[in-house]
Amino acid sequence: MSKDFNEFKVLDSKYLDKDQIFGDLLDEVISFRESGNLKDLILEKSIPEIQEAIASGQFSYRDLTLFYLKRIYKYDRENKKSLNSVISINPSVLKQADAADEDLAFFKENGVEIVYHTLRGMPILLKDNINTIDMPTTAGAAVLIGNQTTQDATIVNNLKQEGAVILGKANLSEWAYFFCGDCPSGYSAVGGQTLNPYGRRSLDAGGSSSGSGVAVAVNFAVAAIGTETSGSILSPSSQNSVVGYKPSIEALSGSGIIPISSYLDTPGPMTKNVIDNAILSQALGVPFELIDRSGDHNLENATVKGVRFGVWTSFKENPLYAQALTDLEKEGAVLIELDDTRPQLDGFLKLLNLDMKRDLPAYFTSQSPAQYRGWDVKTVMDLNKKDSIRSMPYGQSLFQGIIDEPSMTDAEFREFKTAITARAQEYFDKFIKTHDLNGFISINNYTAGVAAVAFFPAMTVPMGYDDKGEPYGLTFIAPNQKDRLLFQWAAVYEKMTQHRVIPQDYKN
Repeated sequence: MSKDFNEFKVLDSKYLDKDQIFGDLLDEVISFRESGNLKDLILEKSIPEIQEAIASGQFSYRDLTLFYLKRIYKYDRENKKSLNSVISINPSVLKQADAADEDLAFFKENGVEIVYHTLRGMPILLKDNINTIDMPTTAGAAVLIGNQTTQDATIVNNLKQEGAVILGKANLSEWAYFFCGDCPSGYSAVGGQTLNPYGRRSLDAGGSSSGSGVAVAVNFAVAAIGTETSGSILSPSSQNSVVGYKPSIEALSGSGIIPISSYLDTPGPMTKNVIDNAILSQALGVPFELIDRSGDHNLENATVKGVRFGVWTSFKENPLYAQALTDLEKEGAVLIELDDTRPQLDGFLKLLNLDMKRDLPAYFTSQSPAQYRGWDVKTVMDLNKKDSIRSMPYGQSLFQGIIDEPSMTDAEFREFKTAITARAQEYFDKFIKTHDLNGFISINNYTAGVAAVAFFPAMTVPMGYDDKGEPYGLTFIAPNQKDRLLFQWAAVYEKMTQHRVIPQDYKN
């Protein structure tokens, strides 16, 4: 989506500056000098490739972490290439990297087999609606700058148990893009306006996991975590030419994540390639059987031969999609054209309104510091009005919609949710049964809403760039709990096309 840069009311954060983000790490980051061919060993490399280079002694986990921190300092804020994708840096990040180096030294000294398909020592960024003990969790909202003493979300605890290095927090569309209505994706009061590195003054960064997608695209971290209710991983992943995975609902815990809808929300990984996505998914807690039946991430032998995909006729007007379908047919995929009718998901906004009306106060009660006890949507809105120019320059119309939404009884709401999910599932199931389909192929987040409500998992993979340089993603959709198929299909398509290219202005 093209966007006039002048539409942005706010570009840079009114609450942060670059030096403040780095805190006590600033001097060491500034003084860090890359040695040898460090850039060539890290940029665009997969987790196994980086792990092998570190294990062979070419550089350390501390070097790796400082390399990313220096890139963030160089590119992310207050310069002509700034992207505003990172909202905070973990003050403990170098201690975590040092711990990974100590573990590796221990393994070598004691003859322990070195595993390359692991997240140990890999610097990861988290979307800033995910609780961490080391950094504030703001959802990009000025009123949550003091949300600093939370416990780690379940998925963060899982990452730490796997030895991951928590690098920092990524900017996002404020309140996961369920706040201001008319604001551009990628904007938050705390983080400012996230910009797309493939066209920072012209292309949409996608939302709501905007900072996560941008940061991965320009190699500010090995990978990042986003969250999705409906399209919030798929959109920024496709807009920034990275691999984004929206798991089956309940595959990952949402505990410790600021919610929109506990019914539909899920975290998910955003990576440069499919194998990294599988490794990160496992570390987050996605069950083995949903990623790889053998548990060894062996995607080399994946195939689409004989796989029957439903494809939407109107999407073939996009030449990149048409070419992707041709490529898949050459690999043996069977493509079935579907009519372009869409299910009427009347009440989708009502579902989100009613869930957030209940789920946000529950988060404040049980998963945030005592100072937020009793807070709800109205509390946030009233506080924003005290400094509206800085905290809500685009208004807060979606929050107003939450307040205005008439309530339902618990029984009514359960019935309502069940009915809307049934309509979405019937839409997919009709095609599956009629054409004996294994899955579906879409573009970007075009079919994200119905997939979300149906509980169908999805994965988007770089599909190439149009004549203006805008990235697009090929999005695979599978039935609920069939996530493993997504990794196989995506791996095949990625291997035969290799479309992803790092943004031109961020190659050095």
